[in-house]
Amino acid sequence: MLDKRTVVIRGGGDMATGIACRLFNAGFKVLIAEISEPSVIRRKVSFAQSVYEKEVFVEGICGRLAASMGEALALLERNVIPVIVDKDMSNFKNNKPFILVDAILAKRNLGTSLDMASIVIGVGPGFTAGLDVDAVVETKRGHDLGKVILRGTAIPDTGIPGNIGGYSIERVLKSPKAGTLRIVRDIGSIIEQGDIIAVVDGTEIKTRISGVVRGMIQEGYEVHENMKIADVDPRAVVGSCFSISDKARSVGGGVLEAILYLENKSKRENFIELALA
Repeated sequence: MLDKRTVVIRGGGDMATGIACRLFNAGFKVLIAEISEPSVIRRKVSFAQSVYEKEVFVEGICGRLAASMGEALALLERNVIPVIVDKDMSNFKNNKPFILVDAILAKRNLGTSLDMASIVIGVGPGFTAGLDVDAVVETKRGHDLGKVILRGTAIPDTGIPGNIGGYSIERVLKSPKAGTLRIVRDIGSIIEQGDIIAVVDGTEIKTRISGVVRGMIQEGYEVHENMKIADVDPRAVVGSCFSISDKARSVGGGVLEAILYLENKSKRENFIELALA
């Protein structure tokens, strides 16, 4: 059975992984629920990649694919972060977690509700604190990044990537067509504007800026037209491709704060109830 120090996170991408590492380092056990074919861009810092590689390490923390809930529970006892394929959270219907974090980042709620755990936290837009989750953590870069929202919603998604090194939309590469992706320049490659970094069924995809390939979707992934497949960091710091981003760390801190606040709030309310009884 899941204990009260286990946090179940929906999604295992780079943001969810940053959250997972922050919670793990703070003493929580973490279990990740993913889909069968995650479209991971920042593969080198995403526990979701264990769906393809069975085991990955992010900043020294191990994430490993679990074939069953029993195996996942065993991995938790070994200080490993289990990743279980469970799109609909079916494994948790009779084993309800105490803490649930939705970090899918779909910009909409894909089925998370308050009755799924004692503490439910939504990451980014698509959730309403007090309605479908207990708290929302802001993901938009700027003054409120990582803020814990106890009433209301996060800032709506604009569809425009955050500005890094003076570039925004230019950083992101999308597939011009549906097809099978072949990687030409993988994560960590220093590139110049106009370099070919991937090919989709014979169509070359060229970068619009110089820098380092920070993210690239899985080799052989079946992409759809206009799907995000890669991103380029104009700062060209290769080491940054293999470590958790400042944004993910900030959001992870917000999730940690939200959990501790809601835990203490529950304890205070229980104390008041006992005092008034």
